[in-house]
Amino acid sequence: MSNRRMVTIAPTGGTTFKSANPALPTQPQEIADDVYACYKAGAAIAAIHARRPDDEATCNPAIYRDINDRIRAKCDIILNNSTGGGNSGDMLIERPDGMFENSFEERLKGTEGGAEMCTFDGVTVVDTISGKDVLVITPPSRCETLVKAMVDKGIKPEWEVFSPEHILQDVTRLIQKGYDKPPYYINIVLGGEKGFQGAMPYTPDILDFMVKCLPPQSIWCISGIGPAQLPATTQALLLGGHVRVGLEDNHYYSRGVKATNLMLIERQVRIMAEMGYEPMSAAESRELLGLNPV
Repeated sequence: MSNRRMVTIAPTGGTTFKSANPALPTQPQEIADDVYACYKAGAAIAAIHARRPDDEATCNPAIYRDINDRIRAKCDIILNNSTGGGNSGDMLIERPDGMFENSFEERLKGTEGGAEMCTFDGVTVVDTISGKDVLVITPPSRCETLVKAMVDKGIKPEWEVFSPEHILQDVTRLIQKGYDKPPYYINIVLGGEKGFQGAMPYTPDILDFMVKCLPPQSIWCISGIGPAQLPATTQALLLGGHVRVGLEDNHYYSRGVKATNLMLIERQVRIMAEMGYEPMSAAESRELLGLNPV
């Protein structure tokens, strides 16, 4: 087994604001600067969320293209745009029953930002934040619409999963229908169960079981939410997985100490070195994933 691993930086996300952590980058130049610093420290993939000028969430393709162009002018990091969006701004539809819905039409716009990868959030979950329930509704028909939008544009899906059934149902079904070519890149997200009804906590046994559920010819990454980030990424290295860190998933470096994206990347790379692993370059990662050279 190779000792080289892909490291993803997830700098922003679509849920929290600078009030939670002033270091959170939300505007195109802030995001580009953070991504470039993390690239120089060892990140090979950037998982990008877009924000409006007021910091609210969006999948506006013009904003995505602005972010992507600024990053690409600096480096060859792999660009992976979100089609999850977030739970504010352009992404919210108020429902007559008093709940809110994540706009699927807006999510589709995330495929139009010029990225070479996009997150495929083929999940139906409830995101609860500040007492507000946001329904993320992605039944099989919408899953097919979303993955077709990626395939038609030559975008490789990053299959994002929060529980075993997400792997065993729509992800496996769509892979078997030919919507992706191996290796299939699957991002396992654990530790977000307090905010997402339909998500799983992180435990070593849960991660091990989800890895065993993956389709053949898959490679995988772990995203640990909050305090799960450090133990989950460490276990993932031992299991042969790749790792993701960043303020999208975790605002803290340690108890009571706010992090920056660079702090989290530098710690991840340092831990990898202590364990005998090395970060893959963006070019190596692109070759592994079957993406075109930049």
